[in-house]
Amino acid sequence: MPVSTITLLLIGVLASPVKAGEEHSRNMEAILAKSLHAIGNNRLDVALNEVDSLLKVNPNFKLAQLVRGDLLLARSQALNDFGNAPNVPRERMDDLRDEARARLQRAEQQQPLTSTPKYLLQLDAQQPYAIVVDTSKSTLYLYRNVNGEPRYVADFYISVGKKGADKVSEGDQKTPLGVYFINAKLPKESLSDFYGPVAFPLSYPNEWDKRLGRDGHGIWLHGTPSDTYSRPPRASSGCVVLANDDLLQIGKHVHIGHTPVIITEQMDWSDANDHTERDSLLRAVETWRKDWASRDTEAYLSHYAQDFSNGDAKFAAFAQQKRLVNSGKTWIKVGLSNISIFTYPNQPGLVVVNFEQDYSSNNLANRMNKRQYWMKHGDKWQIVYEGSA
Repeated sequence: MPVSTITLLLIGVLASPVKAGEEHSRNMEAILAKSLHAIGNNRLDVALNEVDSLLKVNPNFKLAQLVRGDLLLARSQALNDFGNAPNVPRERMDDLRDEARARLQRAEQQQPLTSTPKYLLQLDAQQPYAIVVDTSKSTLYLYRNVNGEPRYVADFYISVGKKGADKVSEGDQKTPLGVYFINAKLPKESLSDFYGPVAFPLSYPNEWDKRLGRDGHGIWLHGTPSDTYSRPPRASSGCVVLANDDLLQIGKHVHIGHTPVIITEQMDWSDANDHTERDSLLRAVETWRKDWASRDTEAYLSHYAQDFSNGDAKFAAFAQQKRLVNSGKTWIKVGLSNISIFTYPNQPGLVVVNFEQDYSSNNLANRMNKRQYWMKHGDKWQIVYEGSA
């Protein structure tokens, strides 16, 4: 029997057998790849059985419906394209082709067991899990915190903004790139069906976005309508969208206010045993702490870049205020704990450092969660932003 030319071009891999307990997205993609491989070998009955098994689990999986339609049509005529259903809008068919390519690319790629994203330099005890999104690969990675270091758990197919990534302004239909945190959980009762069973708003725009003049709001991790299993790779207004089962699985590991979500458009990997950059930055943070506690105000201020801003004051005003405050101190103690460090995507030399700060002096004591952005200038790390987290 003749088969679709485009389908043959798509089947670049033979999926490995699905292992018990493997995450849901990988299950679907493994079976889809197996079906398309069977088509390539002209084993149409086998391919139909595989795609029917997909639809039995997820009857709203539109890509699987499309493949099934091709297989049924192949019994009576030659197929010259991927997706031969009559009267289907071209834009809709292009979306399904894009999803097929993205899912088969994911089925082909190896799970990252021996390397880690360079963005997760250090996790703190309040961050048992971390999330990294690669918009170019339509993939969300989930990592577990093992003694401060990330260990791969699972990865999931996602959709992002219609216009791609690197959000700049309200309504541009792009997904932002940066270091964010999940700052709320919206239950099903507060959502329309469009967003699925739960939604997790992200902290966009963050401090760096605001510094760059980027605006907009309402960037969430959310699901799909109840009649839709998944959406094309570029389908949202800027949110990161997952299949509902995948979203619920991730939701089990989310800690509001603590779980980081790093969004990049090109994943950079590093050797899990290479701690050079992390150790360099930790030494800089510790020297900053010691200089502050020593009451050597000029040494302390040397850790701040000339283009520093805390959102309210720039370096000159900040330095003047610190000199005035420290002149009234006879002693200072500064303790830091729960330090986390994240390399900023698409911004060379920039990292986000979060910690709990325990400050006391002869006339003041407080404890706060602090966030700093450190930029590497040559061989020296300096603070370009500082504020409460």
